[in-house]
Amino acid sequence: MTTITPSTTPLTVETIRSVVDAMPMQGRIMLRLILLQYFDVTDEEILYIVADRPDPRCVAGTKPTNTTMTKESIKVVTDRRDQYRRQVRLKRERTWLQCESLRNLARLREAFADRARTLLAKRFSVSADQLDALHASARTVLPKPAIRLLEQRWDADEITAEDYQQQRLSIEFQTQLRMAEKYRTRLSLAERERQSAISAPLQDHEIAHVWGIPASSLAARKVKYLTQYLHALQTALQTDAAASTTAPLDLWKGTFSVLAMQPIERSHSTFDGLEKTESALIDKLTAMVWGSLPEEVEVKFWTSLVFGASSNAMHSEITRNLFGLQRLTTVLNDMDRSPEAVDADLLKRTAATPKVEVGALDAPAEPPVKELSEMQAQILNSMRGEDASGRPSDKW
Repeated sequence: MTTITPSTTPLTVETIRSVVDAMPMQGRIMLRLILLQYFDVTDEEILYIVADRPDPRCVAGTKPTNTTMTKESIKVVTDRRDQYRRQVRLKRERTWLQCESLRNLARLREAFADRARTLLAKRFSVSADQLDALHASARTVLPKPAIRLLEQRWDADEITAEDYQQQRLSIEFQTQLRMAEKYRTRLSLAERERQSAISAPLQDHEIAHVWGIPASSLAARKVKYLTQYLHALQTALQTDAAASTTAPLDLWKGTFSVLAMQPIERSHSTFDGLEKTESALIDKLTAMVWGSLPEEVEVKFWTSLVFGASSNAMHSEITRNLFGLQRLTTVLNDMDRSPEAVDADLLKRTAATPKVEVGALDAPAEPPVKELSEMQAQILNSMRGEDASGRPSDKW
C-alpha cells in the first residue's frame, strides 16, 4: 500500500469520527457527504435528506409543512449517494492500484537489468567499461533495428550462437533499464494524482445533487458546519496533553491525511472485455510483468488498463472497471522473482533461433497408395459403365 506519512499529530481517525458523530443531524450529514470517500451516509440520514428536500412543485408561496416520503424519493437519494460514493472510492482505489503496480514493475525491471548485467559480466566476460557504456546509451538506443540487424547476421552465419546471445542480452539489458525509467516517471505522475484524489472532498454541485437543496442554502450550511467541525476538533485536540507540544495544524488537510491512511476497500470487478477474453488478458499481463511485451504494445496496453475498456471511461469515473489493474496486482504477487527464474527467462529470451541443418528437410514421402476394396471397385466400375472385369456393360 502507498504509505502516506502525515505530520506528527495527535489527530486520529477515532477523534475525527467522534467529532462528526457528535454534530447535529444536519451537520453530520454535511460532513459525511463532504467526506463521502471515507464516510457512509446511513439510511436514517437518507430519510432526513428526503424529508429536508424542498418540494420542486412549490416554488413560491407557503411551503407545505407535512411532507410525505415516497419509496421513489428515497430510492432517488440512495441511488445518488451510491453513485458518488462509488465514483470517489473507485478513483481512490484506482490511483492506489496504479501506484502499487508501477512501483512493483519499476523494481522488477531494475532486478531484470541487474541480472542481465551480472550474466553479461560473468557468463560472457563483458568488461565494466562496456557495461557502463551500455547503461549510458540505454535511453537513446533503438532496439528493433538492432535486433533486426542481429537476426540478419545470424541467418548469414556471420556470428556464432554465443556472440548472438551476448549482443541480444546487451539489447535486453538496455531495454530493461529504459522500461524501469519509464515506470518511475509514470509512478511520479500517478502519486501526484493519488495525492489529489485522497484530498478531494465531494464538490458542491455533487452534494446539491444528492441533497436536492439550492446552492445558496448549501453554501450557508457548508460554512456553518465546517466551522463548527473545526472548532470542535480543535477543542478535542486541546484536551490532549500532547497537543501543547505540537506545532499548529491545518486541521482540514490533517483530516484528509489521517483518513487516507485507512485500508482501501477493494471493489468487486467483473471481466469487461479487455483483450476480448480473460485468458488473453492474463497472458498479456504476464508478458508485461516479465518484461517481454514490446514497448509500443505496452504503452497502449497500460493506457487500456488505466482507463478501462469502456469508450466512455476517459470521461467518467463511473464507467471505469478495475478488473485489469486488480489482475495485474495478482500476477505481480504470484510471480517467481528468484534470481534463478529471472536468469532462465533472460537466457531463453535472448537465445538464437536454432538453424535447420542442410538436408534435414527431405522431400516429403508420397503417401502409400491405398488399394480399393471389392465394394469400392464395383461402385467405381458401375459409375464408369463397366462390369466387374472392366469391359463395357450392355446394361448401361
